[in-house]
Amino acid sequence: MQKEWLKHYPKNVNHEIDPKDVKSINDIFKDAVKKYKDRVAYENFGTELTFAELDKHSDDFASFLQNDLKLKKGDRIAIQMPNLLQYPVVLFGSIKAGLIVVNTNPLYTTKEMLHQFTDADVKAVVILSNFADKLETILPKTNIEHVIVTNVGDMLGFPKSVAINFVLKYIKKDVPKFNIKGSYSFYGALNLGEAHTPKKVEIDIHDTAFLQYTGGTTGVAKGAELTHSNIVSNMLQITEWMNVCLKAGEETILTPLPLYHIFSLTVNCVGFMYYGGTNILITNPRDIPAFVKLMKKRDFTLMSGVNTLYNALLNDPDFKDVDFSKLKLAVAGGMALQKDVSKRWLAVTGTNCIEGFGLTETSPVASCNPIDGNDRVGTIGIPLPSTLIKLIDDDGNEVSDDKPGELYIKGPQVMKGYWNQPEETANILTDDGWIKTGDIAVNAGDGFFKIVDRKKDMILVSGFNVYPNEIEDVIASHPGVLEVAAIGVPDECSGEVVKICVVKKDKNLTKADLKAHAKKELTGYKVPKIIEFFDELPKTNVGKILRRELRGKKGS
Repeated sequence: MQKEWLKHYPKNVNHEIDPKDVKSINDIFKDAVKKYKDRVAYENFGTELTFAELDKHSDDFASFLQNDLKLKKGDRIAIQMPNLLQYPVVLFGSIKAGLIVVNTNPLYTTKEMLHQFTDADVKAVVILSNFADKLETILPKTNIEHVIVTNVGDMLGFPKSVAINFVLKYIKKDVPKFNIKGSYSFYGALNLGEAHTPKKVEIDIHDTAFLQYTGGTTGVAKGAELTHSNIVSNMLQITEWMNVCLKAGEETILTPLPLYHIFSLTVNCVGFMYYGGTNILITNPRDIPAFVKLMKKRDFTLMSGVNTLYNALLNDPDFKDVDFSKLKLAVAGGMALQKDVSKRWLAVTGTNCIEGFGLTETSPVASCNPIDGNDRVGTIGIPLPSTLIKLIDDDGNEVSDDKPGELYIKGPQVMKGYWNQPEETANILTDDGWIKTGDIAVNAGDGFFKIVDRKKDMILVSGFNVYPNEIEDVIASHPGVLEVAAIGVPDECSGEVVKICVVKKDKNLTKADLKAHAKKELTGYKVPKIIEFFDELPKTNVGKILRRELRGKKGS
């Protein structure tokens, strides 16, 4: 079964990436600057940053880290900000200095920040001023020695930068008061660094580049140790896959997912650097009307996102008026792409939304649907070049076709391990290099794989396995439903029953309507026994619905 997917590879896509092409992220960055120095690398709030400008600013920041803060290769630096032009400057500057980047969600609570900063033994933090008050409260409990504070408008140029920073601080009151003694401003750091020359750091491909913390939904958050080799290998795998339709020096990608998230980090930030592409950074993708307004103004050839984002865009009344004539492709990951969303996206935009699959621990992409028109909606596609997938049952045996099993992945993108967690690493990585994903999948035919759900999210009804994704796919196809999540709740008779949590699109939608709809599509034990309506569903920072949080919530 291991190689049956190869016959579905698009033409001119190699089955393997060449190990000789695996370089450090620094080398990939240098190549991009050399080839595309005058092209726009990033755009945010209408302000552009070319590759040459990014190179200069990141050099200054690297110099500041080395000469002024005296940080050494391997020290950990946390970056805590949304999609702003400052992010790539800090990211590539830190990597040039040989530091290990600890990406941190800006919306973290102080408890989550404290855990991550202490677990990674962070030495420096670059944080948006909007969240600096939280850092102030936990700073004495950490080993953090240096704090750099930036404001939203810092790189937007005068007078825009002054206006935006003033409005956010004094009109909207979005910047709480804080007092962190000895902290640096972002521009103060660049000015100090400009007075020196950054020191060259020798990077080995097996050096750690990122500590990318998992969401912690299955326990305490752990830092996935991703090496330069992991990230660059995945970049080579992704670009090999995308070469079917993308062209160097011609692409512009909408980037609504935060760059600190592994999907956007590898696909948008590093992957598009290979193409000399322009990332249009969306700082607040939750503001759908503003997002659609920007889409109307700006040409773009590619977009990445999650199912909930695509669904929200499709439900905006002005989305249909966007010009999609230059759009080549949309890519979905992070959660299952619902068939109804995929179908509506194609109908409105005229382009496919291609689903892929991966984990933080696989840098992240492990499989993707072909982008040559031979994709199969409802599957996660086939393994990327130099990647193997197998399905394993509870007894450790590889399953036959059409039988569900836990998805195992092997390839150069698989993480080094969890930071300072040898036992947790041993639980997920086998001695021969396979990673156990915790996802249950089936071979949907000819090597196309379909995720049926997370192992721990599976609902057991009278001894029958029920997978929430299947239930959600059916309910989401009802025209009166905006969003849905399916969970299992205890039941004296059957062990568990299916409960659905629904956000209405049509205010007149009733529970009876949904039950009748479900009965048409699902066998009896899969039909939801409990239906509750909610104003909104809890989500992660990238829009993934948190089923576990719904287990303690009551709707109407």
